[in-house]
Amino acid sequence: MPVKVGDTAPDFTLPAQNGSSVSLSDFRGKKAVVLYFYPKDDTPGCTAESCAFRDRYEVFQTAGAEIIGVSGDSNESHQRFATKYNLPFTLLSDKGDQVRKLYGATAAFGLFPGRVTYVIDQQGVVQYVFDSMFNFQGHVEEALKTLQQLTVN
Repeated sequence: MPVKVGDTAPDFTLPAQNGSSVSLSDFRGKKAVVLYFYPKDDTPGCTAESCAFRDRYEVFQTAGAEIIGVSGDSNESHQRFATKYNLPFTLLSDKGDQVRKLYGATAAFGLFPGRVTYVIDQQGVVQYVFDSMFNFQGHVEEALKTLQQLTVN
């Protein structure tokens, strides 16, 4: 069953590109989280999406959110990807796609991992889900719009 708006986001702990472990619960009560699942490091679409998040990172921070990217790539791959494109946020390694499956952000077209973004508020509730394989910029714009609405309310 995919995670949807109004659900409590399932907690998880995964290794980050810097070798530390990151849990979603680390942010509860402190920050909103923009959790985006993407297929693969250093591919054209994933690079475009990640760089779009990078380019708006300060705006997300000002809106009270942390950005976290998740794919099945290794920590080493994430480290190279983050360094190459100067990504200021955390990338998590989901070997075996366990967290991806937990969220229901599974295969696009039944062939490769999907591209899904979740906006999770400070209380851990999913406020928005954006699922689009090809609208890379949309993931960033929709997440930011959702966060800005949360801070107004």
